[in-house]
Amino acid sequence: MTPFKVHTKYSPAGDQPQAIDKLTASIVQGNKYNTLLGVTGSGKTYTMAKVIEATQMPTLIMTHNKTLAAQLYSEFRGFFPDNHVEYFISYYDYYQPEAYIPRSDLFIEKDSSINSELERLRLSATASMLSFDDIICVASVSANYGLGNPEEYKANVQKVETGQEYSQRQMLLKLVEMGYKRNDKFFDRADFRVNGDVIDIFPAYWEDEYIRIEFFGDEVESILKMEYLTNNTVKELDDVTIYSVNPFVVSQSRLAKAIESIEKELAERLAYYKENEKHVEYQRLKQRVEFDLEMLEATGMCKGIENYARLLTDKKPGETPYSLIDYFEAMNRPYLLIVDESHVSLSQFRGMYAADKSRKEVLVDYGFRLPSALDNRPLKFDEYINKKANFLFVSATPNELELNLSSAVAEQIIRPTGLLDPVVEVLDSEFQVEKLHDEIKKVVAKNERVLVTVLTKKMAEELATYYADLGIKVKYMHSEIDAIERNQIIRQLRLGKFDVLIGINLLREGLDIPEASMVAILDADKEGFLRSKTSLIQTMGRAARNSNGRVLLFAKRMTESMKFAIETTNKRREIQQAYNEKHDIIPTTTIRRLDEDLKMEEYDDTALKLEKLNKMPASERKKILIELNKQMNKAAKDLNFEEAIRLRDEIEKIKKA
Repeated sequence: MTPFKVHTKYSPAGDQPQAIDKLTASIVQGNKYNTLLGVTGSGKTYTMAKVIEATQMPTLIMTHNKTLAAQLYSEFRGFFPDNHVEYFISYYDYYQPEAYIPRSDLFIEKDSSINSELERLRLSATASMLSFDDIICVASVSANYGLGNPEEYKANVQKVETGQEYSQRQMLLKLVEMGYKRNDKFFDRADFRVNGDVIDIFPAYWEDEYIRIEFFGDEVESILKMEYLTNNTVKELDDVTIYSVNPFVVSQSRLAKAIESIEKELAERLAYYKENEKHVEYQRLKQRVEFDLEMLEATGMCKGIENYARLLTDKKPGETPYSLIDYFEAMNRPYLLIVDESHVSLSQFRGMYAADKSRKEVLVDYGFRLPSALDNRPLKFDEYINKKANFLFVSATPNELELNLSSAVAEQIIRPTGLLDPVVEVLDSEFQVEKLHDEIKKVVAKNERVLVTVLTKKMAEELATYYADLGIKVKYMHSEIDAIERNQIIRQLRLGKFDVLIGINLLREGLDIPEASMVAILDADKEGFLRSKTSLIQTMGRAARNSNGRVLLFAKRMTESMKFAIETTNKRREIQQAYNEKHDIIPTTTIRRLDEDLKMEEYDDTALKLEKLNKMPASERKKILIELNKQMNKAAKDLNFEEAIRLRDEIEKIKKA
């Protein structure tokens, strides 16, 4: 195992040293639940990293939204460059679950759009957990949903060692069983190709490298890790383990047993419908499940295979399904589960099961799914909170649940930078849009950024349009914008490509934008979830990373939530001010480097870069080549051969430059 080692030029400061020591001691002593109560900007993420380093435990970091997960992934990759930092969120850009509305007899078919890069990152996470001990995985709520059996996933692999003999035919059949496809023309992830005594395998979880296995007869002569784009050898290996393309892919014997169980359950359910004279439901279920069975027998997969998860994993009815957490437990060593922004995350985890169950019960009652589909579900809250993990709850505003459970509560009020909580001003909400416009111009003139939070998506969009017409560089962000685009929007804000970001609850927890010196909360007196005590404190905290931090609350009256949030902020500010005066500290704006996006680079300016090839670093040229190669392969698969040829010619120009 490679030891966890934090790489940073900073040392613990402010309240961080005592928080790190207190939490580490409690976890090492075996206390199951602990809490880090840290104000915004106090360096909670750094404290989390130092606790991981001190305890040397594999770690799962969970949070409630994709934007924050992307930010944490970027930060922890920077903290732990020598360790395996992975990313696990939903791989759907768009997802419409199947549902049935009885009163209108309307069935909504499952519809989704899978992001191939996020799918690769998920597969990389599950494969790495079963291959390495030095794992830090950043995950969203997706980690609570059902996955395949980790032991089955670990067993259903193809191991290859140099000097050993293997039947090439059996190896190829095994790869097909694991979900790989033979593709000798357009080699891509989850494909293999054969050329004489050479087998190339592109693991589904690798990005731009593949495995080349060279045989001499039935003996493996060499195993090479190859670069996908150039076909150059990266490294010579003594052995390699290839994992399945999907955690739900199972062995032939397990699949045969699952098919037998599906057939048995189908027969029982059809008998029930026949006995109760539910002829429509009978026909629906018979047609759908029999088609799925045909697909499973022919290919080992079917659409909606997750609905048969209990039968594929040999679980009993009602038994806790496998999830990403079980992949940590399969490591057979103590591990840490950090719940970031726990005041929101835990509440969201609690509500997932009931919402999922109500939708699926209707599908089962009306013959669209077998009863076992109910066991393809997220974890119940009790199942989650009682996992074997050592829990660390992290929040600026933890709930009573976390505080009551915890053996140790470490507080971080003092920031390492000496920054104070922001100054809070309450303004009359009459003409709030016009007043805010005047304040925005003052902030923009100082080359600083503004965050604005509103109550609805429509208002976010309309306000952005209104300010844009007045010459303000502005964008909006809400839940309909996908995870990668959200991350890019935040990056563009920090780069100064625009000055004002308008959102709803996405501007609350965890967004680390030190360039933002002002936060404006419109309609702050509209009591509710978005204007509760916790929400206001969290939103106000977005201005706490800048020495000019300032919060504007637009309201007609002073609500209890506003009063509590203002008093809490002012009290913390007094403590911080006293500490600074005692230690002669001058507050300085947080400095955070611009980590690369998940997309790593934007290629809209490819033509401009091509003009500067001679001066371009090799690493930059390689990135362009990889991206153009992906575009070329996609164009070829779409039968757009003219575009593929054009891209091929551009690739050749870059190679020759």
